[in-house]
Amino acid sequence: MTLRHRERGWVGLVVILLALVIVALVAKTALKQYGLVDDPAKAQRATAAGATEAEQAAAVTPRNALERARGVEDMVKQGAAEQQKTIDDAISK
Repeated sequence: MTLRHRERGWVGLVVILLALVIVALVAKTALKQYGLVDDPAKAQRATAAGATEAEQAAAVTPRNALERARGVEDMVKQGAAEQQKTIDDAISK
């Protein structure tokens, strides 16, 4: 009975480790699908000699979702600044 009691903690750690591995694999798959993690296999195919024009163009464009989001943020800020200037000019007249 004492041997069995001592092993329960060890088995619990193994179960927690297994659950952690499963969560990590699911997270990796989700990040790839959302485009937050670059897939090196796609990049190698795009730079190959026989790659199509679409694959080469996709390799040149920013593939990182964070970079795209920052670009959108910059465009919104620029548009807001232009709109503020237009409003200020209209009020001044």
